[in-house]
Amino acid sequence: MFTTRFLDLPPLASVAGTVRVPGSKSISNRALLLAGFAAGTTTIHGLLHSDDTQVMLEALKQLGCRLESDAGALVVHGLGARPLAQPATLWLGNAGTAMRPLVAALALSASGNARFELRGTPRMHERPIGDLVEALRALGCAIDYLGEPGFPPLVVHAAPALALDRAVRVRGDVSSQFLTALLLALPIRAGSRGAAVEVEGELISKPYVEITLRLLERFGVVVERQGTQRFHVAAAGGLRSPGAFVVEGDASSASYFIAAGALAAVAQPLRVEGVGSDSIQGDIAFADAVRAMGATIDAEPHALVVRRGRFPLAPISLDCNHIPDAAMTLAALALFAGGTSRLTNIASWRVKETDRLAAMAAELRKVGATVVEDADSLAITPPARWRAAAIDTYDDHRMAMAMSLAAFNGTPGLAAGQPMRIADPRCVAKTWPDYFEALFAVAAAPPGGIPVLTIDGPTASGKGTLASAVAAELGYRLLDSGAVYRAAAIAALQAGVDAGDEAALEALALGMDLRFEAGRTFLAGADVSDLLRLEAVGALASRISAWPKVRSAVLGVQTAFRRLPGLVADGRDMGTVVFPDAALKVFLTASAVERAERRHKQLISKGIPANIDSLRADLEARDARDIQRSVSPLKPAEDAFLLDNSALTIEASVARVLQAWEERRPFDRPQV
Repeated sequence: MFTTRFLDLPPLASVAGTVRVPGSKSISNRALLLAGFAAGTTTIHGLLHSDDTQVMLEALKQLGCRLESDAGALVVHGLGARPLAQPATLWLGNAGTAMRPLVAALALSASGNARFELRGTPRMHERPIGDLVEALRALGCAIDYLGEPGFPPLVVHAAPALALDRAVRVRGDVSSQFLTALLLALPIRAGSRGAAVEVEGELISKPYVEITLRLLERFGVVVERQGTQRFHVAAAGGLRSPGAFVVEGDASSASYFIAAGALAAVAQPLRVEGVGSDSIQGDIAFADAVRAMGATIDAEPHALVVRRGRFPLAPISLDCNHIPDAAMTLAALALFAGGTSRLTNIASWRVKETDRLAAMAAELRKVGATVVEDADSLAITPPARWRAAAIDTYDDHRMAMAMSLAAFNGTPGLAAGQPMRIADPRCVAKTWPDYFEALFAVAAAPPGGIPVLTIDGPTASGKGTLASAVAAELGYRLLDSGAVYRAAAIAALQAGVDAGDEAALEALALGMDLRFEAGRTFLAGADVSDLLRLEAVGALASRISAWPKVRSAVLGVQTAFRRLPGLVADGRDMGTVVFPDAALKVFLTASAVERAERRHKQLISKGIPANIDSLRADLEARDARDIQRSVSPLKPAEDAFLLDNSALTIEASVARVLQAWEERRPFDRPQV
């Protein structure tokens, strides 16, 4: 998961391969609540691991549920008819699928002196819950607001008596989660006589209610209904565990990759696994909308195979009440249509993680679209001219994922070539922590389109430490070029290859499986960080680097590190030889005196005796050799950013490099 302040996406040109979407958030939290309050043990397979499910899991543990892991599945030992009398304060983040059902379940389950306080993020405290609370109060539930009436936080007490013999009424035109909360909770107390819920007004997001009804039946609830206006639920003996339950992939999350395939699966298809024709989620209908826009989608029971068809896409006019979450992806797709698209009946966007109508309109305009925002609709006309944009995400996972699709402006037939900056990429943790990793695994940029920042300099100039810190700030991949030669030396030592066997050394270098991760170096999956520092390894690396075929092979290894979303590479010739097209080429100019002092302090701190004069003389001699090399001599590139870090802390050096990087990026500057 990317935890940087922002994540820059270069223009993306294509997608291909296979992506598997994580478990459905809507199904996961419903299944967790039902399993938590059911009698018996439920083993849940395919559960989504995200912020929203984590707060539900923590809440269930606080209430007394015992949770265990079993071969990747979650085992939930349900509360059954156990009285809930112990006080608890539950923090539920910004998870409406946790807050609303838990309020209802606790209001119907609390006993004795129970006091349950339910809180969340500031945005959660702005999301309405008043209609649900009024419905529960009509049943006799004891619920008080701790802040503004109609909104969390709130506190639940035990009810002296419940009036389950008459139907409870709830509005359906604000959020279907209010109805879902009642349907999930009522079976806890309804018994064989059951309880009824009547919906006032037009029910929105009907497919999410259908998910609720399907899950209730799995947990032993008898459901009777009159369309979408009246529901009767009965459960003799309360909720009963089905034993095992499988969570299917999240259809809303799948929408981003269905869209990516529609835009950029040109040479090869994109296979989206986890959802398909057997899905019970309403958002699977998103695939029909994308077909209408021109994509080719073949459906299997648990997978979709997507290919780009018509491009530009056909504009679409659609009532999106049935796919409110996936409709955000349609808004992003509208950027690539051949005319104005209209998405209607999406007023529920305004009470989600943010006011999504206003947010989406604002961010689409940033990239160049013309957007007309109405009370419950958007009209989106694609950009006449694309613009690089810094996208605000409003702590909303779907804003980040939907707007990431704007990066596909590099696709054939458009090739606008504008990067996109996604603010706070960590917000995707709400439903898909590894979303961007999944995107980068199947997407490709145009040739040379992946940004590179190089940091070169003499021995002991601090380039490795600086490069690692800069890469961490940007969320970019890291290449320690010196470690590549040392890794080749380790491979040679392990394989018993002679330092004079150029052909064998070339083959070893070409076949290296090398990666740098969290300050460590891995070769063929093994951590070789400590081996890299051995004197024998350094000596052998120096010898084998003289072979032209080895240098050519290592060059291929080095350039292969240029992968999405970007690369920071350090060495002696990164900006002059390996990546001459780097967007920023930093060259460190710390003096030999300063570098000797740094090295002396490092050695002394490790208990290694050292003489500062000898260190300085050695560094000066190495500088002279590196500068005079006939192949890849140590020198700054003509357009290098020279940084004398002699008197700078690492933090100050990082700040200087990042400032230079920002000056070369196209964000937040006037468009001409």
